[in-house]
Amino acid sequence: MASAKSKKKEKRELADLKTLGTQLLTSRAHVNNLPRILSHVSPSSPPQFALEALLSLHSFFAPVVPELPSAGPSAPKKGEDEPELIYRSWLRSKFEEFVKRLIEICVSSESDETLKEVVLDTIMEFVKIGNAGGFYSALYHRLLQNIVMSKMEGEFLVNLLASKFMNYIDVRYFTYISVENIVRTLEAKNSSGEKDEATDGNDDGESNKSIELCIRKTLSILSNIPPPRSSEEKSDFAMWSNSDDGQKSSKKNRNLLSAEKLSKKMKLKFSKAWISFLWLPLPLDVYKEVLVNLHQTVIPYLSKPAILCDFLTRSYDIGGVISVMALSGLFILMTQHGLEYPNFYEKLYALLVPSVFMAKHRAKFFELLDLCLKSPLLPAYLAASFAKKLSRLALSAPPSGALIIIALIHNLLRRHPSINCLVHRVDGDGTKEDASDVEKLSENAQDPSTNDKSDKRPGVDHFDNETLDPSKTNAMRSSLWEIDTLRHHYSPPVSRFVLSLENDLTVRAKTTEIAVKDFSSGSYATIFGEEMRKRVKQVPTAFYKTTPALFSESDFPGWTFKGVNGRKNVEDDENEPAKRQRIECS
Repeated sequence: MASAKSKKKEKRELADLKTLGTQLLTSRAHVNNLPRILSHVSPSSPPQFALEALLSLHSFFAPVVPELPSAGPSAPKKGEDEPELIYRSWLRSKFEEFVKRLIEICVSSESDETLKEVVLDTIMEFVKIGNAGGFYSALYHRLLQNIVMSKMEGEFLVNLLASKFMNYIDVRYFTYISVENIVRTLEAKNSSGEKDEATDGNDDGESNKSIELCIRKTLSILSNIPPPRSSEEKSDFAMWSNSDDGQKSSKKNRNLLSAEKLSKKMKLKFSKAWISFLWLPLPLDVYKEVLVNLHQTVIPYLSKPAILCDFLTRSYDIGGVISVMALSGLFILMTQHGLEYPNFYEKLYALLVPSVFMAKHRAKFFELLDLCLKSPLLPAYLAASFAKKLSRLALSAPPSGALIIIALIHNLLRRHPSINCLVHRVDGDGTKEDASDVEKLSENAQDPSTNDKSDKRPGVDHFDNETLDPSKTNAMRSSLWEIDTLRHHYSPPVSRFVLSLENDLTVRAKTTEIAVKDFSSGSYATIFGEEMRKRVKQVPTAFYKTTPALFSESDFPGWTFKGVNGRKNVEDDENEPAKRQRIECS
């Protein structure tokens, strides 16, 4: 019974609210209904009450908003008496309160998503007509600022805004302006938080989390805006405000920004919004997300892409995964926009560490690495250093990484014939003459006078794997012995690929460079799947035709190995007890 009575009471109150709305819309004498209806526009109100009040107030304010005075004190119009001015000013104050309540519903976690969608449409209708028929940028900025600064996630509203309104050029234009202003507010908030850090650690931690949430929502807004297009694309000129053909020729709208003017200024606003955002203290996950997409979604549309050089070089200098992600953008600036970065190859050389073969974005990194080493003007000592560094990594890399390394070294040897001496060099070939060649190729090469008689000692690799300066690695005096060891790799694809490498280098006219992208995204799973799909013609009956040995005599020139009494293995004789073999060296 109680629930039935409450439902009847609710229906009666809803009917009374509808009556108040009807009276407000039919006669100016019922204008005092406005505050009563307005009290129902609240996140705490039942959705049906809030919706009914919203519909009545939207119908009431839509015709009068363009004629209302500004929010501040204003002079009466010509022929307007003081009571009329007071009435219109009162309506303006109620309209501002109505808008404030609508925004509260939008950013409240208590509000229903369906109601939020209706509220957002209502606000955007007022944005369309609120500035004397033009785009009401102040209201739009308030909406975006409240979305960003609120404690809710905001993904639903941002996606809704993007799907419904971001295809209009004026909405995109004023979004960029609002984002730039919001970023300034966040910078001020962050700097004030740093000053108050010593006062209360808990408050400071909450403040940092709040700023991080605001930064993520700002990025979400920027990422959902379609990029600027050419001014020649007329189809991109649809406007949210003044979109009717009849209004375009009116005298009132001649002073407003046209679509053509907005399109010409769009790149500038886009650049300011993104550059200001990139200087915020971005959380690590946001930092990575930005770097991954920067070369595709930002750089091509900037008015002056070179303004990103500071951000990208700073990111590239960090090292590790951040440097790998910054490489794409930095490479575009260097190759297409004339950026000079003297230490580029030193930083690139430092990125060649075992962990890079497990990085999430390794595929793009190795493709860019191959492109960066493609220039025929690359000094021989630099090409040799990269070849040796990669070949040394092959000893600890997974099979997929070894395949990438073989492809990269194959391309290096084809592009730079001056380092082919690394392929067939045997122990003892690294002489002082090679060191003098390094000195001619690099001003920073080590003095060959430092070499001593140990240069001719067999089994010595002169390559310095620890140094981070590729000009001081002595790579030209070494050999690619690491690649030769891959002939006996436990993974059949790797050993087969190494055998094909020698073939390709001997018959250059019939072969071309290898596409690194075919191997850059490989993994254990891809290699296993490839082997499983192969049709085996003959199944081996044994793993080895001869018993394998860990070392061969050729690995130790000048040494011979023989067992006791000339036997290879004492344990093969069942009549003799197992004994430890003695090794005689001569």
